[in-house]
Amino acid sequence: MAFEKLPAYVYDTRILTETAQRLRQALPPRTLLLYAVKANGHPSVVRTLAHACDGLDVASGGELALAVQAGADRIVFSGPAKTDTELAAAVKAGAQLNVESRHELDRLAGLGLTADVCIRVNRASVAVTGSHAMTGTPTPFGVDETQLGTVLTDIPPGLRVTGFHLHAVSNNLDGAAHAAFLTDSLAWSMETARRYGIDLRVVNAGGGLGVSYTTADTIDLRHLRNVSVPSGIELILEPGRYLAADAGRYAAEVIDLKTTHGRTFAVLRGGTHHFRLPAAWGYSHPFTILPVDDWDRPYPRPEVTDTAVDAVGELCTPRDVLTRGQHVDRLRAGDILVFGRAGAYGWDISHHDFLRHDPPDFVIL
Repeated sequence: MAFEKLPAYVYDTRILTETAQRLRQALPPRTLLLYAVKANGHPSVVRTLAHACDGLDVASGGELALAVQAGADRIVFSGPAKTDTELAAAVKAGAQLNVESRHELDRLAGLGLTADVCIRVNRASVAVTGSHAMTGTPTPFGVDETQLGTVLTDIPPGLRVTGFHLHAVSNNLDGAAHAAFLTDSLAWSMETARRYGIDLRVVNAGGGLGVSYTTADTIDLRHLRNVSVPSGIELILEPGRYLAADAGRYAAEVIDLKTTHGRTFAVLRGGTHHFRLPAAWGYSHPFTILPVDDWDRPYPRPEVTDTAVDAVGELCTPRDVLTRGQHVDRLRAGDILVFGRAGAYGWDISHHDFLRHDPPDFVIL
């Protein structure tokens, strides 16, 4: 692939659409598929997945505006610190609100807003694991399950609870465990709705469908088809990473090659201010080499062969590391390193303004 400008992100809309179609085929009937915009908010990505999926999951006023601009048929708004302006905008846009606390219910009523809402619940325990636990542990997300009764027995006028939001983990690779979590979420929601006299319509199980960044592994979707969604209930899934990761690549040029204290470094024009995920999660992100044979400089070209290299960035910090110890047969200054599975939580979570380097180019296929 030829690049007009480096560093660059490349987003492939065909892969976005194909991934959404593959996931749809694996889901049980009466399941709604939404894309979690937080994974990648590039307008082209959001627009593509708004139409390839049933709608979008958003967590801020900015993401809500993106979803409206993308023409999403269905929007769900979550997040623990919604402002009054965001609450009003969400209701105006027809978005379904996942309410995080009793106080948020009171704020909605105080604004004179009427809406059907889901209550986000931090359950006491969940039998599913991933990279980040959202429930079953102290977090700021949702209503503590032990406090749920006091919330459900005193809903302010103008608001109607139609379901529960039970997002539990991020990046789970165990398909069988995730299917069991969905089945348990449905059963728990039906029992809780019965206990408190709620007309249950929605069970939102959030995202959490995982991909590995160090291997080619991805969650096995085959187990999801075995989940039975009762008639009259809509199961909502809101993956972000699974839908977007494989559709993105990050490419950066090798500016220098050097060996210090026994380690060889490929110094890139780019780094964690563009692609922060490896540093944030503490893993080495694999790369492939795109050789560039042209070399028109009047001085020798740095080159290493048959050795392990650390791919590091241009920032003035030793933590600007994308990969440690990946073996290369041959690598030269001027070659390009391409990092796959960079379509989710790449640019969007990175500290763009640190050192004020230029942003990467964005190439949409």
